[in-house]
Amino acid sequence: MSNRTAFVTGGAQGIGQGIATTLGAGGFKVAVVDLDLEAAQATAQSIVAAGGTATAVQADVTDSAAVQAAVKTVTDELGPVEIAVNNAGWDDFMPFVKTTEEFWDRILDINFKGMLRVTHAVVPGMIERGFGRVINIGSDAGRVGSSLEAVYSGAKGGTIAFTKTLAREVATKGVTANTVCPGPTDTPALRKFADNSGQDADKVLGGMTKAVPMKRLAVPEDVAAAVAFFASDAAGYITGQTLSVSGGLTMA
Repeated sequence: MSNRTAFVTGGAQGIGQGIATTLGAGGFKVAVVDLDLEAAQATAQSIVAAGGTATAVQADVTDSAAVQAAVKTVTDELGPVEIAVNNAGWDDFMPFVKTTEEFWDRILDINFKGMLRVTHAVVPGMIERGFGRVINIGSDAGRVGSSLEAVYSGAKGGTIAFTKTLAREVATKGVTANTVCPGPTDTPALRKFADNSGQDADKVLGGMTKAVPMKRLAVPEDVAAAVAFFASDAAGYITGQTLSVSGGLTMA
């Protein structure tokens, strides 16, 4: 597909791991960027073992200097960042009235400002070179809302709006910007939520599955396929779009 360099935040596990692995299999040179260096190294090694090219980089997306240093490291090792996948995120489930301002700050700093930091670090180079793909991982929570995720939903709604505006600003520069919105996805994070819900975990996951018209949860590879499309040369005339990968759970 491509020999371009992809910078995937939160790429060590879950959806991010699926994205990194899929891009690696597609010929991209993948930087697995994550706070957990050991897990990032394991994912990068699996890509290399499968015949791809990858490196692991530790970075905290809440730290602008760390993001900039990671971009420099990746550029030195793999080449200029041409594909930026903003996947790093965090959430906790609780009614909005029980949240605190500290909680708001953490949600926004990781999910929204983390995406801004990476984008701000890589887009100038994309504009200069006349090519780039910014792919932000949103959420259907940001499109239609999600109970117990009010602040997260707001951050992801902001991600969608930001991506559309960025797409307009760089449309003549050879750079596209799109958002992929996963629905319920079978990841360690979702299973942890189910285990901590105070209910039977299988019933929690079963209820989520029942709500999906396709009657199954997404797997990371489902989301990764959408990212790989937006990253490809074939998607050069597609920008400012929001694509849900939800098995039909949301259709509006």
